[in-house]
Amino acid sequence: MTVARLLRNPIGWAILLILVVLAAASVFTTVGETQQAVIVRMGVPRAVVNLYRPDGRLGGTGAGLVARLPLIDQVFYVDKRVQTLELEGQPIASSDGRSIAADAYARYRVVDPALFYTATHGDARVFADTLKPVLGTALRSQLGKLPATALLAPEHAPEMRAARDGLDAAARRFGARVSEVRLDRVALPDGSAFDDAIGRMRTAREQQADAIRLDGATQVARIRREGEAEASKIYADSFGQDPEFYDFYRAMVSYQKRLGDGSTQLVLSTNSEYFRQFRSGGKP
Repeated sequence: MTVARLLRNPIGWAILLILVVLAAASVFTTVGETQQAVIVRMGVPRAVVNLYRPDGRLGGTGAGLVARLPLIDQVFYVDKRVQTLELEGQPIASSDGRSIAADAYARYRVVDPALFYTATHGDARVFADTLKPVLGTALRSQLGKLPATALLAPEHAPEMRAARDGLDAAARRFGARVSEVRLDRVALPDGSAFDDAIGRMRTAREQQADAIRLDGATQVARIRREGEAEASKIYADSFGQDPEFYDFYRAMVSYQKRLGDGSTQLVLSTNSEYFRQFRSGGKP
């Protein structure tokens, strides 16, 4: 009877609605399209929702509402998208004995969120704290094989791939895969060696620009020659088909060039051959 009186009271309905909402919130959770969710029961991963798949398409994944046991299950979210691991001011000793500082970054994606949770104990900062020293070691090991001036040019790609492979091997223990490692900025010390390297690079780029301009000028000259040859052919064909019209056309072009702007004055007889086209039919 007490429950019945409570339900007849609007306040009772409000209390019941709040209890229902709280119960639903403790049972259901939402997993976004860009998220992977690890269902953790008593500290042990039990299931993965919306696992990343290379061939997965938007809307065809397991994102949406997910049920869990209240007070027993926890949900650990991991981003499905490519992430960036940044390393700033990494000191590198080059093969020629110079010390430089480099900023680098790595692109990675978590492909096994359950292993990621287990390896990091649910704290994603552990992954970054573990991988950054590995990235620094890989960069020092690989780029230290090169002279410092070589870091100004893109010829160190094989060494960067080797650094990526070393970092990828470490990331696999966390359920992640590294796709690339790149240098973002290299701080080079002052010195004539670097000035010479920059000068060589500038000279090479100027030579490349000169070659491009020369090639462009050659193409322009070729196109102009072809156009003039085509125009001459058209004029010749026109002359062969109608000599009188061709003669009239050439006279009109001459009049336009000589008299078109009104700044030229000619003192000629009306019987001059130049004005022949102004006479009847252009006949002498």
